[in-house]
Amino acid sequence: MAKIKKELDQKIRQKAKNRCGYCLNPQELMPFKLEVEHIYPKALGGETVEENLWLACRECNGHKSKKVKATDSLSGKTFKLFNPRTQIWKEHFEFSQDKTEIIGKTPCGRATVDALQMNNIYQTTARLAWVETGKFPPKDI
Repeated sequence: MAKIKKELDQKIRQKAKNRCGYCLNPQELMPFKLEVEHIYPKALGGETVEENLWLACRECNGHKSKKVKATDSLSGKTFKLFNPRTQIWKEHFEFSQDKTEIIGKTPCGRATVDALQMNNIYQTTARLAWVETGKFPPKDI
């Protein structure tokens, strides 16, 4: 893991509103500190610069790993993964009616949901509890 200066870490957390850029899990509800991740993975030559960094929860970041593309389940074609720094979440994703699952609205969104396993049992179980307490999903999306 690349060492990131404290000031840059704080700046990224503030810009990301202290939530995962992919599944929107908020830091305040997470048992582990959100990770500053490389959008374009360091393993593929991505730099540790502000423009390439964002917040991700352990689930999303772990499943993303060094992926930059994935297959859209509808078309079978390969698309770039969602970039939380440059793309707008609600253009690519929406929540299921009960707010526990994330649904990809675009090829990029569907590919990202599948590649990051955003609706795995751990994620959906946590969301259910958070929804029941009124703490999820974020009101500003």
